[in-house]
Amino acid sequence: MNDYPLITGLGFSVPDQVWDNHRLEKIVDTSDAWIQSRTGIVTRHIARKNETTATLAADAARAALNKAGIDALDLDVIIVATMTPEMIFPATACIVQSLIGAKKAAAFDISAACTGFIYSLSIASSMITSGIAENILVIGAETLSRIIDWTDRNTCVLFGDGAGAAVVSKNGNGCKIIDNIIHSDGSKTNLLYMPGGGSMHPASEKTVHERMHFLRGFENIFMDIAYDAEEVYLLRDKLLAWHFGIKRNHNKTWKLYKEKKGITINSSSTSG
Repeated sequence: MNDYPLITGLGFSVPDQVWDNHRLEKIVDTSDAWIQSRTGIVTRHIARKNETTATLAADAARAALNKAGIDALDLDVIIVATMTPEMIFPATACIVQSLIGAKKAAAFDISAACTGFIYSLSIASSMITSGIAENILVIGAETLSRIIDWTDRNTCVLFGDGAGAAVVSKNGNGCKIIDNIIHSDGSKTNLLYMPGGGSMHPASEKTVHERMHFLRGFENIFMDIAYDAEEVYLLRDKLLAWHFGIKRNHNKTWKLYKEKKGITINSSSTSG
């Protein structure tokens, strides 16, 4: 028996349809140079009509299971992290369970946006450590192109579709999951969101007319195309503030981990 849960297999799946920045130039007021200079993105994978979050997740799952050398029937739990599920319910994980033939596995979704896979990995690790399960399939899958507002250049240039999967096991060969520390900042929920379709704004003629079923956010990060000094400095300041906010959270997490493990490190041997 291993002391820590193990990642014994990894897999991924992306649509074969690829959109480059020049295609987006024909849709919104943007340019390849503008997108690359601000995001580094050149292409993104976009799902075809017959591809969904579940089908991409299932393909990634099969690849991960193959790498791990186990059968779908060996799975105890399937966790799918997504904010673009097949539907509100049943869980996308249940659909994946059926697609891959994991008849013995419990299956559920979590919704934590970009951090969903990390949250799922933490849950899986805890379930393995506690003895609840021996083999867990963790999947992060999205078809964000289905909720992107292709008239909003603040967001449509940033996202694509795909899935990644990991088999987390009690026994086998792989990378150890030594520990997990997770946290959130609920005060920043307005940075990226989709307002329509939930209990606050249930689907109606108004929510459809006001395009509330599309992703929104980053309104104050990406600005109009105008390659002048003022824009460069404003963008720099906004992104630096964003960067240092992330750095502060990273340092806070590292501090919490050291306190949790009772680790003392000489400051002279570390950088930052």
